[in-house]
Formats: sequence, structure tokens, C-alpha cells
Amino acid sequence: MKKVLKPLIAVIVLALIPWLGVTYGKLDYVFAIIIPYAAGVILALGMLFRLVDWLRRPVPFNIPTTCGQEKSLDWVKTNTLECPSNPFMAALRVLSEVFLFRSLFRNTKAEMAGGPKLVYGSHKWLWLGGLAFHWSMLIIVIRHARFFLATLPVPIELLDTADRFLDVTVPAFYITDAVALAAITFLVLRRLSDAKMRILSLSTDYFPLFLFGAIAIVGISMRYVTKVNIMPVKALAMTLASFGFSEPEPIGALFYVHLFLVCVLLAYIPFSKLVHMGGIFLSPTRNLPNNSRAKWHKNPWNPDIKFRTYAEYEDEFREKMKKAGIPVEKQ
Repeated sequence: MKKVLKPLIAVIVLALIPWLGVTYGKLDYVFAIIIPYAAGVILALGMLFRLVDWLRRPVPFNIPTTCGQEKSLDWVKTNTLECPSNPFMAALRVLSEVFLFRSLFRNTKAEMAGGPKLVYGSHKWLWLGGLAFHWSMLIIVIRHARFFLATLPVPIELLDTADRFLDVTVPAFYITDAVALAAITFLVLRRLSDAKMRILSLSTDYFPLFLFGAIAIVGISMRYVTKVNIMPVKALAMTLASFGFSEPEPIGALFYVHLFLVCVLLAYIPFSKLVHMGGIFLSPTRNLPNNSRAKWHKNPWNPDIKFRTYAEYEDEFREKMKKAGIPVEKQ
């Protein structure tokens, strides 16, 4: 249970830091201006370092993972998405992974049944939970753009309206709030309920889930329970968006808990598994077309070798070849 308790306690301690700092230390400016900028710098530099590191790594072999028929003869039906033969189809496959989690959809689960008998079966709950979590978090992030923009673009406004179409509470209830919290709960319980997952899971697997959960809980409580004044929040967001350093208006400790946890998450991304959000686009198993039979893939690790033709070889050893009785092309 240490693998679960340590990250849980860490998130609780992180939540207490801004609450104590704002309530008793009057450190509103630190948590409103300095820490968000620091987190943004760490995120930008960390992702830039990761990106440069990824781009510098050579790809010695053409290694796309495929599960479909490769392009060959005209009369053989090709699976263009599962086995892309050109960069365009490879890009479509990457986008399908990003937005639809196609590989996770095909995920199977192995269990012992009928003693002892290994049975493989479909395992769509993980795909559904992951899809619900990522899409709900994406929509929530897009919705938060209204704090940073003076005029809300029409697409974001339509998305916001669709998200609260139930309109059963005051303020309006957002569907993605409940979906995100339910998805996080499912992903945590999945690791706790499955014996294999409990063994394989590390503290670094639980920490981001608890961090996301804390951010969601605090954000939901601010909207539906404690009711934070939205005007100073928007003023602070506009200040951060314009890279300003003006003193923030009084908002409340709970808001700074929410903001600080978001900053921790942003600063944590480049050093964690969450960096896969950028790495998926540079994965050679996904972004390369499977055209190794049609196009030569040059190994960047190969040293520069000076090759010579057979004619050059024969010119150098012609006399010795004649003495040895080896036929030559030129006399």
C-alpha cells in the first residue's frame, strides 16, 4: 500500500502548501504570479529538451508496428490505415491513435479460467475509461480558455453550451466534470482491484491520477459548493495571458490550491510518463510508413564508407588475378 499512500500523501501536502501560504502567509502574489510563470517555463524548456532529444535520436530501422496487409501487388487488397505505405496514411494512423486510441481498443486481457486454462478476451473498459478521461480533460481545458480571452470564439462557446446542455443546476452543470471524475475513479480502482496491476503499478502511476483527481475535485467544489468570485479569477488569467505582473485581487485560498496543483502538473509533465502526449507524434513505430520493400531506409548509424567498383578492384589486382588463373574482364 506504500505505492498508493505515498503519492496520495504527496498530493495532500501539495494542496496544503498554497492553502497555508495564502491563509496565513499572505503569499497571494507568489502563488498567483511567480509560481505559474515558473511552471510555464519548466514546461516549455522541459518539453523543448525532450523534443530535441527525441529528434536527435537516430532511427536505424524502419520499424512501424502493423497488423494489416502491406501494399504489394495491385490485386492484393491493402489495409491502408493499419499498414500505411505513405507518410499521409501514417499521419492519419497517428491521429487515430491520438483521438481514438485505436491500439487500446484492440487490447485484450489474459485470464486463467477452467483451471488451468489461459483465456484471452476483449478488454474494452480500459479503452472506454481512457477515452473518457482524455476527452473530458481536453474539453475542460478548452472551456477554461474563456478566462484568458476577452471575447470567446464561437467554436469554444458552442462547446461550452453543449457541455452544459442539461442545465439542471445553478450554476449550470458541466457533463465533463462528472465524466472526468468518474474516469479518474475508474482508472484508480482498476489498479487497486486487479492483482496484476497492483504488482506492476508504481507510485509514479498513482501520483498523476491523484493529482488530476485533486485538481478536478477542487475545481468542482469551487463551481458548485464554495462559489469563487469569477471576476478576479478572470482578471488574473488575463494578466497571466498578457505576461503581466500586476498584483492580483483577493480571490480565496481554495482557488490558489487549484492553481498550484495545476502548476505542479504542468511542471511535472516533462519528467513523467505524461510526456507521451508529445512523444506519440515522434514514435517511429507509429509515424513511419511501412514501405521498407519499396523505399530504402538509410541507417543513420552507418559510417561513411568509400566503396569501389569491380572495375577499380580489377585494375588494382589484374596482374595477380592473371597469375592465379582468375578470369578478368580486361586484358
